[in-house]
Amino acid sequence: METKQVTSFVLRFQLTDIEMDSSRKYWRVKVTHVQEEKEAVFDSLESAMKFIKEIVGES
Repeated sequence: METKQVTSFVLRFQLTDIEMDSSRKYWRVKVTHVQEEKEAVFDSLESAMKFIKEIVGES
């Protein structure tokens, strides 16, 4: 029988700045790993996804 693992994350996005000239938006991404109650904050979605991949063993 195959064992299935469920891993849950909550992602919260907070707008931190908008460049006036280009209208580029900067976000803060807070990731919570529900099972371990572990939290981390990142400046990019790419960094947040790297953190998630490390937890689920994809990196």
